[in-house]
Amino acid sequence: MKTSRTPPDNGKESPPIVKWRPGRTSAAVRAFLERPPVDREIEDRARAVLDDIRRRGDEAVLEYAERFDGAALTSRRLRVPARSVRAAAKRVDADFRRAAREASARIRRYAEAGMHGDWSVPTPGGGELGERWEPLDRVGVYIPGGEAPLASTALMTVCLAKAAGVAEIVACTPPDEKGQINPYVLYALDLAGATEIYRLGGIQAIGAMAFGTATVPRVRMIAGPGGPYVTAAKRLVYGEVALDMVAGPSEIAVLADDSARPAEVAADLLSQAEHGTGSEKTLLATPSHELAAGVRRELRRQVGGLAHRRAAETVLERGTLLAVTPDLDAGAELCNQFAPEHMELMVRRPERWAKKITRAGALFVGRWTPESVGDFAAGPSHVLPTGGTAAFFSGLTVDDFRRRISVVRYSEQDLRDALPITDAFGRVETLDGHARSARSRFPRGEEER
Repeated sequence: MKTSRTPPDNGKESPPIVKWRPGRTSAAVRAFLERPPVDREIEDRARAVLDDIRRRGDEAVLEYAERFDGAALTSRRLRVPARSVRAAAKRVDADFRRAAREASARIRRYAEAGMHGDWSVPTPGGGELGERWEPLDRVGVYIPGGEAPLASTALMTVCLAKAAGVAEIVACTPPDEKGQINPYVLYALDLAGATEIYRLGGIQAIGAMAFGTATVPRVRMIAGPGGPYVTAAKRLVYGEVALDMVAGPSEIAVLADDSARPAEVAADLLSQAEHGTGSEKTLLATPSHELAAGVRRELRRQVGGLAHRRAAETVLERGTLLAVTPDLDAGAELCNQFAPEHMELMVRRPERWAKKITRAGALFVGRWTPESVGDFAAGPSHVLPTGGTAAFFSGLTVDDFRRRISVVRYSEQDLRDALPITDAFGRVETLDGHARSARSRFPRGEEER
């Protein structure tokens, strides 16, 4: 499909419609694509808070909880007691309970189907090589709160850890000013299998889980999305704990041709623009200027009906790009350069174009697969790489909550066969002790038998 001849408006209106072709990018496209996964100023602030938490533990955590979340807590109130979890369940409506149970079952089925199993292959000398998988013993998950308490994220993280066999699953989520956690989030965490729940958000949650405090024992790994400060904090504690990925403000790209319906494309773009941080990114790549113009009209019309209208309007003003490309191949190239968290294909023969997309956290193929089913219902975790990191990171899976242990069992003959290799590398690397350790198993002269 070739582009229409109607010229774009070159970004004079909002959200802008710009013309793009490979090798001839515009300033608007360049600015849209070049977004850092972590803001350096935010990272500096996060570092100072983390250093303080490392030094002062609970005392610092409680101070930052009051400063950032407005919640005056004590060490005794940080952990949510079982009675509060039970009370929250009574406040959750029956429709949501049914939906959450079905969603959790789908997530677990997908996780269990994707788990790598132990395996082994024989060696020539009668030994064995393989891998063994073991669950981590204690993990932490972060569940964003604020304007949009993400009960679905509780399922999309904890269900995977549970399927992996993790014994201790710690969940942190920000409270309101009264120190209360959204009952739907509590219900989802309990349903999924969280063993400890703490009223902690932001940098202080990441610091407490990574370093440990008198109240929050440290974890081995932290998973889950968050805003810019959570993302920065997670990156800074890497090495203290394992991490899933850089999972910050939401992103979506849609590759569409003139078969797509403007109202549906706009609705899908807004599904990510409404998240609330103001740093979300939404992209449409299409050869059809008419579609781009129609999507812009629909964005303006539909945004007024959203509960988080102001947040979405900020994204339409600052973080949305409607790009008209010479053809779908060029559109696919632009999407790959963007490397979005979520990638939708709303084109004729979407399965064909799916092969063209090589950089995306998750791929949604065809008109009947809106990104929202990935967030809530399909099965794969919606915790996905953002900020362009989908070019080298993958989404959260059950195996992220497990350790892979390589297993080597050599026979005497296998070791004899390997002696020339250990000798050669020991000589070149001047590590003669390595070579000697292999040869020490054989009395002089026996290694040639």
